Amino acid sequence: MYVWARMARMLATARSRGPYRMGGESRLAFRCLPTDIDFNIHLNNARYMMLADLGRIDLFVRAGLISLARRNGWAPMMGGLQAVYAREIRLWRRFEVVSSIETWEGSQVIGKHRFVLDNGETAALILTTAGVYDRKARRFLDIDEVVMALGRAVNPRPPTQEERIFMTSHQGLRSLAKAGD
Repeated sequence: MYVWARMARMLATARSRGPYRMGGESRLAFRCLPTDIDFNIHLNNARYMMLADLGRIDLFVRAGLISLARRNGWAPMMGGLQAVYAREIRLWRRFEVVSSIETWEGSQVIGKHRFVLDNGETAALILTTAGVYDRKARRFLDIDEVVMALGRAVNPRPPTQEERIFMTSHQGLRSLAKAGD
């Protein structure tokens, strides 16, 4: 089942998982297929990112962000990510992608995607940073504005030390990338 089939399955079953509430999780079940593997016969690094995308999209759909973004001319956009691989996901192995919105600060949202094996062990962890771009205003929105527009009254928790390090590293890499222009 390639990405589009997995996306269709996730969208078709989103309602059955209920609305996403800040602090909750998205849990999507998968099996490592022959189209997912590399020469080591385990899940390849690009597939981790694609499956994390599905977890993130599930959160956005179930929170109401996708429909709100379409109405307002907004675009949820990835800023960057950091991945660590702790255990391999071998061919045919079942696993879940457990995704969550951890916190936000200004225009930056921190997300987490854990790849959990069928025995409960974490195979990989991906931290992401993302934002919501307002195409008309040509700026990234403050996430508190987005949360308010979603009709939620949620205050983010302060970033952990690890999240703060990730955010700082992301800003440094972003500056480096822009300096290369």
